[in-house]
Amino acid sequence: MDLVGACRAFVSVSEYGGFTVGAAAARMSQSVASRRVAALEERFGEPLFERTSRRAVLTPFGRDMLPAARQLVQAADVLLHEAEAAKRKPWRLAVPGICSTAGLARLVAEARGHGVTLDLRIAAPAQRLEFVHSQQVRAALLAVPADEATWSVPLGLAGAQDPGVKRVYLETLRLGRASPGPARRIWIQPEDDVPHVRDPLTRLRDAVGLRPAQLVAGADLTSAAAEVLCTRDLLLCSPAQAEELALSWRPIGETTLSRGYALAVAADGNPQHIEARLGDAVARCLGAGTLAGTARGAAA
Repeated sequence: MDLVGACRAFVSVSEYGGFTVGAAAARMSQSVASRRVAALEERFGEPLFERTSRRAVLTPFGRDMLPAARQLVQAADVLLHEAEAAKRKPWRLAVPGICSTAGLARLVAEARGHGVTLDLRIAAPAQRLEFVHSQQVRAALLAVPADEATWSVPLGLAGAQDPGVKRVYLETLRLGRASPGPARRIWIQPEDDVPHVRDPLTRLRDAVGLRPAQLVAGADLTSAAAEVLCTRDLLLCSPAQAEELALSWRPIGETTLSRGYALAVAADGNPQHIEARLGDAVARCLGAGTLAGTARGAAA
């Protein structure tokens, strides 16, 4: 038996003195109200109303039960109101700065379609982790190694000029004695200045004989991209970023690198319901799985 629904019918009929008007006020049909009150009377083992052709008058037992029934209905209404308010409460999510404005807007819009209001906080990898630990956000997309990732974004090297090759090998950046001009550098943006991306690239730099200064961590993406646009330097980035910056992107010849992301929820929460609702939208926002069709000029 729907105890709350039965008590709602009981309270409304008692307030209006009849099943027809009381049922309408409770937004149910007269037959439903009658069945619910009858079920409540059967449960209690006592009649709640003395029924006449026109009115429903409370019995002494009904008068005794009415205050408690009214409290139950009011408590249920409060609970429903709080549930709706909780669903409308913004879900604060820390996201990486590599997401485009259009991508973030689509993520927010799709979340609304799933009944989730997102409040986005753009932050660097270390700051996103701190936000989760300090519970300044409800969840964050953390930078993790590829084998721990829910979403992976391929990384390669992009430059202002078409390199004319399918892959860029770091060893081709080695500066020989007769090489003209300054050594070409590889710029790492803050999102990729994390151990599982930076350290393998550093080891590869040393293995192929590049100079230490040829691998540079940029203060921000804008300044790193500006250096690449006005020199022969290269930017470590995703295909989507290369397309946005009008750069020619190629995979790295000697190794495979990727950004890995996993959703971490504050206070030991469970990220699965958000992943289930918004996993595809997050993937599109991050550029995960978008290698085909977005690398400018890259060969299959």
